[in-house]
Amino acid sequence: MLDFKMQRIDGTEQSLADYQGKVVMLVNVASKCGQTPQYEVLERVYEQYKDQGFEILGFPANNFKGQEPGTDAEIAEFCALTYGVKFPMFSKISVQGHDIHPLYQYLTTLPEPIGGDVKWNFQKYLVDKQGNVASRIEFRTRIDEPEVIEQIESLLKA
Repeated sequence: MLDFKMQRIDGTEQSLADYQGKVVMLVNVASKCGQTPQYEVLERVYEQYKDQGFEILGFPANNFKGQEPGTDAEIAEFCALTYGVKFPMFSKISVQGHDIHPLYQYLTTLPEPIGGDVKWNFQKYLVDKQGNVASRIEFRTRIDEPEVIEQIESLLKA
């Protein structure tokens, strides 16, 4: 997972290797989805654990019913103004189909139960400090649920 270079939502390039030694959650996000209020939960958990080495990386994607139609600038503004998002956001990518981004091609081809198609917006992948994908968290599961917090805390202590 750490081998990928991604474009941040502000247009700068970032290597995911910069996150080595941190626990990282990757999440495909959308601004016009029934799950969009998860931004608030993501930001709250990010603020709670970021000083312990936890990062959330948001990847806008328009793969599900056109629920992320905006430009990078529009998405960044929406996230900041509506939900106060401070965790790193990246340029809009595709998380499925013929134009799937190589990062998500990698994630979806991992063995089950981690791999498999991205089912909807706000599907999450939890990555350990060495860059290994530890788990896939389904889109309906909020990251403030006890079982997810337990996973995050366990990986932070490892």
